[in-house]
Amino acid sequence: MALPNQTQVHEFILAGLTASHAMELALFTFFFIIYALILLGNSLIIFTIACNQRLHVPMYFFLSNLSFIDVCHSSVVMPKMLADFLAKQKAISFGECIAQMFFLHLFACTEIFLLTIMAYDRYAAICHPLHYSTLMSRRVCLQLATAMWLGGLVHSVALTALTLNLPYCGPNAIDNFFCDVPLVIKLACADTYVFEVLIVSNSGLISVVCFVVLVVSYVVILVSLRNHLSVGRHKALSTCAAHLTVVILFLGHCIFIYLRPAKSLAADKVVSIFFTAVTPLLNPIIYTLRNEDMQNALSKLRGWQVNAMDK
Repeated sequence: MALPNQTQVHEFILAGLTASHAMELALFTFFFIIYALILLGNSLIIFTIACNQRLHVPMYFFLSNLSFIDVCHSSVVMPKMLADFLAKQKAISFGECIAQMFFLHLFACTEIFLLTIMAYDRYAAICHPLHYSTLMSRRVCLQLATAMWLGGLVHSVALTALTLNLPYCGPNAIDNFFCDVPLVIKLACADTYVFEVLIVSNSGLISVVCFVVLVVSYVVILVSLRNHLSVGRHKALSTCAAHLTVVILFLGHCIFIYLRPAKSLAADKVVSIFFTAVTPLLNPIIYTLRNEDMQNALSKLRGWQVNAMDK
């Protein structure tokens, strides 16, 4: 195997979303609005949960973590994408590319673990309500939050180390609007079959295993809900439906991208847009429109703002 210090590529050229300059200007406006809404919507959820004591419970603790991760996740890719819409050459340095991959996988993997933890939280609340305060105590929530961040860090460090262990001597064109491990290792001047298998074993299996765990947990929850009163069942189903929608949107991308060999497909860019822009935008909408507690908290927050302005 060639040594990493044989790498001669100092930057990569991103293909972007389109070659039309007029279309790029339109896309810049469109995605700038989306990015602004992502920052506003997720920040509002974090602020609302922090200000309302009634929301200081495990479910909303993890929801605020989800909003924070969505802000970080979209910020890894979207500012560079917006800048490239206005640039003639969409170049990214080797170091910036590695950093983008590292943080992209850190936040993506952490979010996968977080969605799994949120499913466990709903399982504990619905299937074991009498023991919920013990199963999801403050200490347990902090331990789960620490574990998910450590798991995401280990995953990201492993994939970044695999990528850096390969030599790059050209070509340097990436057929997407951001750096990702499958796209970068495809450009390596070495046999990458073993690395591709490791990526599938790492990212792909994490996504599949978590998805299976989530599906099983929701089957158990739905079976358990048959014994609940209609009012309580409706509220629980609403919360679970919101969470399951987020899971399908997010994990669907991960399974599609990482559970196959490292090669470019025509659908990759569309799927990546959902991964980096659409899902972080939809999360605040899904969790506020279908959540009565969040709607009440937002109404109170607006009431406080009106009173403050009147004074």
